[in-house]
Amino acid sequence: MPFHPASSLAKLIETPVRPGAVVWIGTRPARQAEMRAEMAADLEAGKGVVGDLYRSLDGARQVTLIQAESLVTIASHLGREIVRPHELRRNIVVKGINLLALKGRRFRIGAVCLETSGECHPCSRLEATLGAGGYNAVRGLGGITARIVEGGAIQVGDRVEPMPGAREQIAGSFKS
Repeated sequence: MPFHPASSLAKLIETPVRPGAVVWIGTRPARQAEMRAEMAADLEAGKGVVGDLYRSLDGARQVTLIQAESLVTIASHLGREIVRPHELRRNIVVKGINLLALKGRRFRIGAVCLETSGECHPCSRLEATLGAGGYNAVRGLGGITARIVEGGAIQVGDRVEPMPGAREQIAGSFKS
């Protein structure tokens, strides 16, 4: 249910979102294969990350993103020192930006334009990857999924920021 544009909550949601940066990029070349860390990747509009197994499988899940800060929290929930990006099997790890603040918005990574399409929920495979409790440790911290609106190349270090202007009404955007 959309908020009334004049409501105090709608105004808070419209406040500025601090930009972040890409700190890791990964692709999955095959089902259950190890993630490959990349310094750069090509994102194809309407399809996904070039070289990723899940490219164009689901229009809403063309790319997955997670916050580096969430990796620290997930590790804490598991009693571990660290959880590495490849263990969560997301395509892009960012830092310094709250990905949930991008809900219903288009955003840029470098010159690439994306739109948030949903939350990236954990899968049962995390129990095997992270150990007992892995699934529950990731709940609410799995990041977001996005569609690629305008493709191009991205690289580690690229800026991640909401696009300026009016808030986009994204078709199929996940619910509040």
